[in-house]
Amino acid sequence: MFIGENLTNLRIMHGYSRKQLSEQLGVTEQAVWQYENDYTSPKMQVVNELKRIFSVKSKYFYTKDMLTQHMTPANVNVMNIAYRSKVLNVISKTQAEAKHVEYLDTFVNYITAKVNLPTLNIIRLRDEVIDYLNRSEEDRTTQIYHVASMARKKIGMESCTNDNLMFLIEKSGVYVFEKAIGEKIDAYSLWTENHRPFIILGNMKRSAVRRNFDIAHELGHLLLHYRLEFVNLDRKEHKAIENEANLFAGAFLLPTEDFTSDIKGIAPHMTNPDHYLELKTKWKTSLQVLGYRAAHLGIMDAKAHRNFYAAMHRRGYLEKEPYDQSIPLQKPMRIKSIIDLLSTRGIVDVHQMIEEDWKAEISFFHQMTGIEIDFFKKYMTKEPTNSTNKIRNMPLRSS
Repeated sequence: MFIGENLTNLRIMHGYSRKQLSEQLGVTEQAVWQYENDYTSPKMQVVNELKRIFSVKSKYFYTKDMLTQHMTPANVNVMNIAYRSKVLNVISKTQAEAKHVEYLDTFVNYITAKVNLPTLNIIRLRDEVIDYLNRSEEDRTTQIYHVASMARKKIGMESCTNDNLMFLIEKSGVYVFEKAIGEKIDAYSLWTENHRPFIILGNMKRSAVRRNFDIAHELGHLLLHYRLEFVNLDRKEHKAIENEANLFAGAFLLPTEDFTSDIKGIAPHMTNPDHYLELKTKWKTSLQVLGYRAAHLGIMDAKAHRNFYAAMHRRGYLEKEPYDQSIPLQKPMRIKSIIDLLSTRGIVDVHQMIEEDWKAEISFFHQMTGIEIDFFKKYMTKEPTNSTNKIRNMPLRSS
């Protein structure tokens, strides 16, 4: 019997309205409604088209999907999604992303069901931040700077580099994934109801320095704006919250003492962006962020910052900066490492996971997780596979 809820889950995750899906299928919008509400079952021709659109097997639609089996009900709250974006949250887009995180959360539940994970460092940090903010009577900027310093120490960042930013964020317990979100949204983040933090990064040809700022920005939301209902913010409130996350990101990536010491070396040329290039390669942050941070610390006055920004514009650096392509892009590795480890130990059969348990194609997993297709292809034979991704001090214990 065709299960309409499975179709609804896929449709929402892909961001299709019933009308949009009906046009792809060549049926009426009413027919799609009937399929989803179990009034009628689609003909096999329609099922074949559905499997093509969503990259799943035909049998996906005839047994309860993995969301039903492994997802904690009401675990992803659409109200709590924080976008790094210049636009206010669009509810249809937010619903699609919430459904996508439901799939990701279900996937994490699936691959970690047979292992014991240690208490997440990010949860301890979040609780310390909440306690500090509840007790602090300092102004908001001082609070944000203090939280950024707390975060950098707790996550284990070295004092003078951001080289291992992605690895340390993932090691702390944040689940980071890539996705083609669209041109208007750089990234988003949220906590699930069972205290699992996610950061979803866009993959629209981002430079390494912009990605680093996206990661730090979303970490700021996770720590400063826990359980905030972002969907209900008006334009002014949304801008204020984004500015707080930006302020956190600058302070987190460029710690005050070390950055102030560095900036002294270019003091005579403060308004010339080209004199910041060495700092860009050291800190893996953009020229814009370096100037932004110098201005916030009062190292560069308002007039000098305007001149700096004007020089950026004249050189075309607001569109593309020097070294953008030469600094390596950090990519999420934690889930790949876990899959490799569990597969090598015989705890998870990835071939069975894809084809039998999830009843999907490799391209479905690529779209859901952002992990390249070739990573999954190596598991689609019955021959043993050697681990290619080391855990690098990520604790993981078999139960």
